Formats: sequence, structure tokens, C-alpha cells
Amino acid sequence: MIRRIFYSLAAVVLISSCKDEKVNYTSFVTPETGEKIASGSSFNVKLQFADAPDSVVYFIDSTRMVMQKDTGAVKLSTTGLMMGNHTLTATVYANGSMEEVTSNIIVLAAQAPKEYSFRVINTYPHDPTAYTEGLEFHDGYLYESTGKEGESKVKRVDLKTGRSVQEVTMDPKYFGEGLTVVGNKIIQLTYTTSIGFVYDKATLKQVADFPYPSDREGWGLCFDGKRIYNTDGSNSIYFLDKDTYRTTGSIQVYDNNGPVDSLNELEYIDGKLYANIYQTAGPYANKILIIDPATGVVEATINLIGLNPEKDKEGNADYILNGIAYDKKDQRLFVTGKYWSKLFEIAVVKN
Repeated sequence: MIRRIFYSLAAVVLISSCKDEKVNYTSFVTPETGEKIASGSSFNVKLQFADAPDSVVYFIDSTRMVMQKDTGAVKLSTTGLMMGNHTLTATVYANGSMEEVTSNIIVLAAQAPKEYSFRVINTYPHDPTAYTEGLEFHDGYLYESTGKEGESKVKRVDLKTGRSVQEVTMDPKYFGEGLTVVGNKIIQLTYTTSIGFVYDKATLKQVADFPYPSDREGWGLCFDGKRIYNTDGSNSIYFLDKDTYRTTGSIQVYDNNGPVDSLNELEYIDGKLYANIYQTAGPYANKILIIDPATGVVEATINLIGLNPEKDKEGNADYILNGIAYDKKDQRLFVTGKYWSKLFEIAVVKN
């Protein structure tokens, strides 16, 4: 009799325990937090609910995607999303109240970058004392900015001789970084001093300066005719207003595996961003990335392994590939590196 009562009490406790396990909050079941999803793919979104909902509205970032009135899973698409992190929000309406729950996904490139090689068309001399940070070609001349405190300059360079036609030396307290030509002005960043400079293109005289965000370093610049693109050594490319130099937006750069960091010098060519990588090892060392500026996808790479003329310096970060310039008129592509003694005109070979 005692044993029978014990079993009955145990059953009551078990039933009570099961009732206590009822979910008392709403949360995402799928996708998992930070789940990686290929661009263009669809994915299932499923919630566990505290109470049966009257309706649920799903958002990706601030864009309303779908509304439904049951607890079933919904299918959302990544088509049209930029690379990187995106916030998922479910707004749940139940019993006269509203609750929001969030998660996130990481959108990756749908496929690995195409791999291109190169062919040298011409070789020109380059100043071996120039720690190249920025490089552009306009009106028959190269415009180059160099780095290192006490060595930083902005120069107009004769392509055939590699010699400066005109140059200005920066204050030794500044580490010069990337530059770009915007109309009749040259815009240049500094590395960690949160300031940029504006020069008259004809005279190289400094005519203005501007504040640069203190929470990021100054690295590369280029201009597409409407806005300036800016790197800071991360996987982000920022958009700057061409008149105020203020940040107006950004993209995150990803391949099919994840974020691509250490983005450095930039050039805008035929609607794409060409970027150097500040790496001496890894899958993108000694390569130029070709990036879609609308999405952040790494579409292709140009493998320049073996081009460095300073063969004994390969693997040394002070002699790394850095410097891309494009002659839009004659469709010539030039590349060089930090402290390189040569600058090369190359043709991209699409294997």
C-alpha cells in the first residue's frame, strides 16, 4: 500500500514537472545565431513561441519580409543583400501585446573568387626609397603618396623616369597614407592622426584639412566620379562624400569563406574596386582583389606572386605589394610595391 502511494506521488511530480517545462519566452530555433548563408540562397526561419501568436512579422534589418498568422516556419531569401552581418527580427503579436526577438545571419559570397594571372607589358623605374601608400595616374603623370613618419610625401611622378616632377614633404609627425584625385584636388589620409589633407592638384600646395573618424585608421582611397572609397585595414570599405569627406555608408568585403581583412590601397576600374591586401602570408598575399562595390563580394583575384623585384625581401611587410594605378584613357594598369625599385604595366590574364 505504501509502495502504491509512492508510485502515485511520483507520477504526480512527473506530470507537474512536465507542465513546468512549458516555454515562457519566444526565441529563434532556426537559423542559429551567426549562421553563414551563401548569397542568393533561401533559409528557414522558425520560432518557438511562449503563446500561440495572433500574427508574426519578419524583418531582415529594417526591411519587412513577410507576415503570417501561425507558428509554422517561413522561408526568406538573401537575394539582394550585401555581404556580412544582417539582423533578423520577428515582431510577435499575441494576447493584445507585442514582443520583438532578434537573431542574425552572415551572408557570404556564393562562390569562390575567379583566379586570374598577369603578363608584364612594360617595366619602369620606381623610387626605391618610396614607402608607397597611394598611387593614381592622371594627365600623363603618376600621383603617389608615401608613408612612414619623416618620410611621407605627396608626389607627381614622371612615369618613364620614375622621378618626381614635383613633391611636398609632410610634417614629420604625420604618417602619410592613401590618396585619390577628385577634380582639381588631391585628397590624402594619415595613418593614426585622425586628419586628412586636401592639395591643389596643379601645385601640390595644401589648401585644406578635414577630420577623419578617430575610431578607425586611414589606409586606402579611390574615387569613382561620384563618391570616395576608403579602407581602414579591416574588411570594411567606407563611402565618403566627395565634398565634405564625411562617411555616408559602407560595405563589408567577403569571399565564400568569410570576411577578407587587411584591405589596403584601392583603385576604381570599370565599375569594380581593385584592392591590395596588407598580408605577407595567407590566401590573398601578393594578390589584388576585384570587389563588387555594390555588394562587397570578392569576384576575382589577380595573382602577382613572383612580381616583386626585391626577391630577397619577399615576406617582409615593408616590401609588400602596394600601389595600383589605372590609365583610363589608354586602359593601362600599373602596379608597384613599398620600396620597390620597379613599377610594372601589366595585362590581366583571365585563365
